[in-house]
Amino acid sequence: MFGISTFCLHHEPLDIALDRLSKITDLIEVMDEGAHYIGSPDLLESYSCRYTVHAPSRSINIASIHEPIRRGSVEVIVACFALSGEVAADVVIHPGYFAWREDRDKALRQFRKSLSDLNASAEEYSVRFSIENMENWNYFFLRRPEEIEKLGEFNLALDVGHAYLNHCLDEFLTLPFSHVHLHDNNGKEDSHLPVGEGTIDFGPVLKAVMDNHATPVIEVGTYEGALDSLGALSRMAGT
Repeated sequence: MFGISTFCLHHEPLDIALDRLSKITDLIEVMDEGAHYIGSPDLLESYSCRYTVHAPSRSINIASIHEPIRRGSVEVIVACFALSGEVAADVVIHPGYFAWREDRDKALRQFRKSLSDLNASAEEYSVRFSIENMENWNYFFLRRPEEIEKLGEFNLALDVGHAYLNHCLDEFLTLPFSHVHLHDNNGKEDSHLPVGEGTIDFGPVLKAVMDNHATPVIEVGTYEGALDSLGALSRMAGT
């Protein structure tokens, strides 16, 4: 039932991460950057797993007020769409940010422009994508549910840990979402702890996941933590 992100092995080459994760789950989310940047679909196709892909996010900004940066960021994600379409993988992206509070309105217009571009490309490559809610970083879009109406229509990837840090997990759980990142924290920092090592109540989370028929992916910082989370969530879900 539960997928696992390669984030838990992000210091290892992608082939080693896939070798280890494919032994414990048939759904793997590839963090498409750093050591796990996907140059071609060949490696992914050599395993019998299902995939989702977390598009590159740390060096791009689809809400940039600088048009060349916005356009280049969209191009990076579109390349991810093209590759993901070859392995029938859904894609998760970040919503971008504004560097100065005074730039918010302009950045919002840039985000909407990017969203339109990405919707067209997702249709071209037959890919479904969702946008992840962000943690408690100043100036990032999509930290709270009430922002969604202004941002536009899109599929939500609910990051449980991020919502908890912003003290609005309960509100997010009332919304429809198609994808979910599962990790724990103590409400103070985005520590990506194994499930059960923080203070999040995952009972209501799992109910909302089932009600939404969402794709659940464990996104914790260590391989051992991923194993512990898989066990804990499976027991909670009765699987």
